[in-house]
Amino acid sequence: MYFYISNNNDYKKVRNLYKRRLAGFPDDPQDRFTSLTNDGLRQAQKTLRRNKELSLLITVGLYALNIIDANVDAHLLQYNVDDNLSFKPHYIINQFDNKGSVGLTMNFKLN
Repeated sequence: MYFYISNNNDYKKVRNLYKRRLAGFPDDPQDRFTSLTNDGLRQAQKTLRRNKELSLLITVGLYALNIIDANVDAHLLQYNVDDNLSFKPHYIINQFDNKGSVGLTMNFKLN
């Protein structure tokens, strides 16, 4: 949200500065965008609007992924995940050729 707000504020500043120039008003010397030409202001507007929309899209996408993750976690909460049924990785070094092997062990214990 920080990037959206920052890009939105900069976009509004650049747009207002461009409109003021077209209307014939002088630039504010305190504004950081006064060094840009009219073509530079038009390009800055395009870039800032694209960045604003992209940051909003990414924020919404991350929020949707957060909702999906919460639903998957809630759905998987009912499954039994104790040590009687587990998958554990293992790494074994073969003593004959001194090479390692990686595997996955399934443990199933009955009580």
